[in-house]
Amino acid sequence: MEVLLSVSTSIPMTIPSPALGTLRQALGPDRLRRDVSLAPFTTFKLGGTVDWYADVRTADELAAVTRVAREHDIPFFLLGTGANVIVGDHGVRGLVIHNRAQGLTLDPASHRLRAESGAIMYPDVIERSVSAGLSGLEHYVGIPSTVGGALWQNLHFLSPPPERERTMFLEEVVHSADLLTEEGERKTVGVDYFDFGYDYSVLHDRDDVVLAATFQLSSGRSRKRMREIMDANLQWRAERHPPLDTEPSVGSIFKKIEGVGAGRLIDECGLKGARIGGAMITHRHANIFVNAGGARAADVCALIDLAQETVAQETGYQLETEIDFVGEFAPPTDAAPTMVPKDPELVTAAERAKA
Repeated sequence: MEVLLSVSTSIPMTIPSPALGTLRQALGPDRLRRDVSLAPFTTFKLGGTVDWYADVRTADELAAVTRVAREHDIPFFLLGTGANVIVGDHGVRGLVIHNRAQGLTLDPASHRLRAESGAIMYPDVIERSVSAGLSGLEHYVGIPSTVGGALWQNLHFLSPPPERERTMFLEEVVHSADLLTEEGERKTVGVDYFDFGYDYSVLHDRDDVVLAATFQLSSGRSRKRMREIMDANLQWRAERHPPLDTEPSVGSIFKKIEGVGAGRLIDECGLKGARIGGAMITHRHANIFVNAGGARAADVCALIDLAQETVAQETGYQLETEIDFVGEFAPPTDAAPTMVPKDPELVTAAERAKA
C-alpha cells in the first residue's frame, strides 16, 4: 500500500516560529491545534492523532494555510469528509488541513452554482440546487464527499431509474474551478483542465488545491422528478451499503475490475463476514469493510491482506486498493480471521428460498 504523509520517524513535528505565527494570524488560536485525534473526522472512525490540525473555514483561509505549509516545507494532508481515508494507528507527522470552506452562491439567471471546496455534496450542495429547481447534481445523493473530493474522483453514479442505462459523471456539470496550483498561482480553470476519467482527474497527478467549483445546472427537470431520483438512489445505496452511523466504513476498499467486480471475487472466495480484530467484511457488500467495534488500522490492513492473498490464490486476480493510507502504520494484526454469520435481517427472499 502507498502511504501518504509518512516519514521515517515517529517524533512529533515542530512548526517553525515564523510559520506558526502566520498560521495563528490566519486562523486564530482556536483553529490551529496540536495532537488532535483524527478518528472523529473520518468515516471509518479509527486512527491516531496528528501533530498539527488546522481548521479552515473559507477558500481564502485554505489558500493561505496551504501556501504557508508549502513555503516552510511542512508536510501536509488535505482532509474533507474523511470518506476515503485510513489513518495509521501511530498517527500523522505533520499538518492536517481540515477543509471546511462551505460557502455557496447560486446565480438563478445563469443556472450556475458556485461552492467552496469544503462544502458537503449531500445534503448541502445538492439540496441547495434541487430546492432552486436546478438539475444536474441530484444523481450523487448519499455519497459522502466534499466538492473538492468530488472533483478529485470525478464523482459518479448510475443514471436515473428505471433504465439505469449508463453512468453519470460529475464532469458533465462542472463549468469551472478556482485553484491554488502546485506552482502557487491562484487561477480559474475550465472543465477540460481536469482531464476527467473513471475515478480520475488530473488532481491525482498534480498538487493543485481546489478552492471552489462552479457547476452548470439546468432547469429542464421538475423538482418532483429530482426528488424521485434522489429517493431511488438513496434506497439503492441503503440496500447495498452499511449505514455509516452504525457501521463506519470508507466505502469500497478495492478498485473496480472491469467485467468481474472486486466485491464479487471476494464473495466467491467466501470472505463475507470475515473479521480480524474490530474490522469486518460486511455481508451487505464484500468490497466494503466496516468498523464493527474498536477497530484499529492494523486490523483493516490485515483484512486487506487476507482478501488480496485469498483472491490471488483462488482466482488469479490482483486486488488493488483505491483508498488513501495516511500516517504511520503498525504491522497488520497477526491473528486468524473469525467468520461472523449474516444478520437474519439482511437475508434476502432469494437466499431464504435456496436454504
